[in-house]
Amino acid sequence: MNERKRKVADIALKLFIDKGFQQTSIQEIIDHAKISKGTFYNYFSSKNDCIAEILENIRYHASQERVAVQVGKNPQDREVLIEQITILMRLNEQHNLRTLFENILSSNQPELKKLVLQHRVIEMEWFANRLIDVMGEDIREYSTEATVLFFGMLQYMLFTLNLTNSSYSLHDLIETLLSYVEVIIIQMKRNGGTILNNFAIDLLQTHAHKKVVTKSKVMEMAAQLMEQYNFNEEQQDLIDVILSELERDRIRKIVVQKLLKPLLQLFEGTPIASQVQLFTNAVWSFLKLQ
Repeated sequence: MNERKRKVADIALKLFIDKGFQQTSIQEIIDHAKISKGTFYNYFSSKNDCIAEILENIRYHASQERVAVQVGKNPQDREVLIEQITILMRLNEQHNLRTLFENILSSNQPELKKLVLQHRVIEMEWFANRLIDVMGEDIREYSTEATVLFFGMLQYMLFTLNLTNSSYSLHDLIETLLSYVEVIIIQMKRNGGTILNNFAIDLLQTHAHKKVVTKSKVMEMAAQLMEQYNFNEEQQDLIDVILSELERDRIRKIVVQKLLKPLLQLFEGTPIASQVQLFTNAVWSFLKLQ
């Protein structure tokens, strides 16, 4: 999103929060941003499109900051995960997303509600994958449910702390709740079961994602990466292996999935680290549909 478009989006977001999404007209955004109607429609096709891009931009910046924290550090480092969650929560608070989401969810617009669902599920998917990084591959089947429990506890603890005007450290709160979730995961492994089954998780993700990721889209993203950056031999070899696997009649999903983390590690600290993250997310989403 270029600088001028971002300024319009920031003005629109403030209006949506202050007045409510449905109560804010496109004309009001135009007036406050001091732009023409043609300029607005050059940037966004509608108010819904404006919200979609605002949320996508927030996710992009959150991803950039999370990647910056993790560069050069062990993915299993628990403290890095705590810092990343703290960044996410502070960005959400900075953009007043809770107020915006409450406003949207009270509307009668299914498309807007889907945008909120999509945003939350993307955050959940990221956290579930990072839990696996920290705690090991053997918790994968429990990671989504653990994520739901973590964010549920976090949401209501923040609500209660704010309601009672209690002082707290966000970092310490996240660290404490993460320790609770770690104990819960151990109990899940002992019991060998979860409340959410695979069908429920797949259904949630299918309903949440606005766009279905296709093989052609994945290939297009890979081509763009190779145009933007001169890969070294190791980087090129690994992405070639992933792409060749995706071209097979029967894609060996487990092979591709195990290559995604090493791919991310090879691009840590490079100018395209965030784009590689988006590419691996797209591959992961594509594989889930196969």
